[in-house]
Amino acid sequence: METTLRGVGVSHGVAIGQVRHMGTAVLEPPAKQIPADEAEREQGRARQAVDAVAADLTARGNLAGGEAQAVLEAQALMAQDPELMADVDRRIAVGSTAERAVYDAFAAYRELLANAGEYLAGRVADLDDVRNRIVARLLGVPMPGVPDSDEPYVLVARDLAPADTALLDPALVLGFVTEEGGPTSHSAILARALGVPAVVALPGAGELAEGTVVAVDGSTGEVFVAPDDATRERLTAAAAERKAALAASTGPGLTADGHKVPLLANVGGPADVPAAVEAGAEGVGLFRTEFLFLDDSEKAPSEEKQVGAYRQVLEAFPEGRVVVRVLDAGADKPLDFLTPADEPNPALGVRGLRSLLDHPEVLRTQLTALAKAAEGLPVHLEVMAPMVADRADARAFADACRAAGLRAKFGAMVEIPSAALRARSILQEVEFLSLGTNDLAQYTFAADRQVGAVSRLQDPWQPALLDLVALSAEAAKAEGKSCGVCGEAASDPLLACVLTGLGVTSLSMGAASIPYVRAALAKHTLAQCERAAAAARATDSAEEARAAAQAVLSGE
Repeated sequence: METTLRGVGVSHGVAIGQVRHMGTAVLEPPAKQIPADEAEREQGRARQAVDAVAADLTARGNLAGGEAQAVLEAQALMAQDPELMADVDRRIAVGSTAERAVYDAFAAYRELLANAGEYLAGRVADLDDVRNRIVARLLGVPMPGVPDSDEPYVLVARDLAPADTALLDPALVLGFVTEEGGPTSHSAILARALGVPAVVALPGAGELAEGTVVAVDGSTGEVFVAPDDATRERLTAAAAERKAALAASTGPGLTADGHKVPLLANVGGPADVPAAVEAGAEGVGLFRTEFLFLDDSEKAPSEEKQVGAYRQVLEAFPEGRVVVRVLDAGADKPLDFLTPADEPNPALGVRGLRSLLDHPEVLRTQLTALAKAAEGLPVHLEVMAPMVADRADARAFADACRAAGLRAKFGAMVEIPSAALRARSILQEVEFLSLGTNDLAQYTFAADRQVGAVSRLQDPWQPALLDLVALSAEAAKAEGKSCGVCGEAASDPLLACVLTGLGVTSLSMGAASIPYVRAALAKHTLAQCERAAAAARATDSAEEARAAAQAVLSGE
């Protein structure tokens, strides 16, 4: 008998297939004492295992490229964290085996972060995955992971570590469902990059029996268990209709009445450029530059290295717009040479622009490299700062850009509620705004984007978040300047229409989402988008907002 479960749809498309569960194993090593004369050997084993796991994560990142590469390189740095390794060495020195010392050190770190309320507490899937990989290597057992199957299937897991998600084979994994995670978790972001239908934060996902046939709708978040023929036909027809609409939708982003909404791509480096070009991106709305800085946490990359990487991306969009975000370090992306190691709450500490203003030489080198990379190219370069809180921040960034001789538009990201509330003030110093809806939601609702238990507060349909978007867009319009969205909210076709109705002037997203958003905009006029936006803001919950907008745009 068919039953319906509802989670959070994070990657468009429909998948119908049998359930296969992610392999699991108990990786808690026995607690036993070793003689003192074996401590040095055990410490060496631990270091070798850590280095091997870090190298493996980095290699997986190189294979995957793009978003996945940055995530996996961050995990590699986590594996080699000096404080964690010092704790491992101490535990071995008092009699623990290498594997038990690693297990206990990671457990202590995990508990410390959770009790302190740190931003990294939400990254438990990443942290546990690193621990399991190191312990498995030390125990000489295989890592639990993606099931071995010759037939396509729907992957079900409590959560998916980035190392597993990044290398999923879309030919075999039709879609995936997780019990944990949220719309902006690593699993969600990588699923969209892969173009695999996915539903996260689904209660009871782990109880789905192996081999059960399910239908996953990555747009609505619905999972149909043992779907009947009528449901299969309906979902298949909807998928075919969507595919036809995508094929028919080409060219720039436009509403049905010709209102321009440039559709841009989020990229993490040169590896993401081909997919963006193929999807018809009109430029880059968010060029994350962190990937260059993750290779070596001890020092910043040279100006020469930066110039080469930036130029590869700029050359791919002649006459197009490329918006570069300067280094956003801190919180979940710590860098030894830049970010403090002893902050009680890094997400609320010295991160983003704050870190760069404390280390002006790092910012100056990056801005100079961008200026040199753009020399002689017809590209429209724009540079923006992350984590801008007020006009003083915006002024400091604009001054740094001018001092570096950068001939580009200077902008500010709106990720902190204060920036949305005082957007007109900030726009006295910069020429554009770009809304990072992931962090803006996190700070607005005090809800970590990696914690499934608070995923409803991370839903970009929350009316309070729409209010902040509207405030920013209205301020930009009043100042005659632009206001784009580069957060994951832009990848939702229905929400893209609402954002357009709120006055957003451009939308940037993962390349795989561009055709869906282009097709959705083409079906509705600007006036319809505005009515949908007003209807969504008039509600009191994300669910009501989504339903109200859908009703307007479907003519109900």
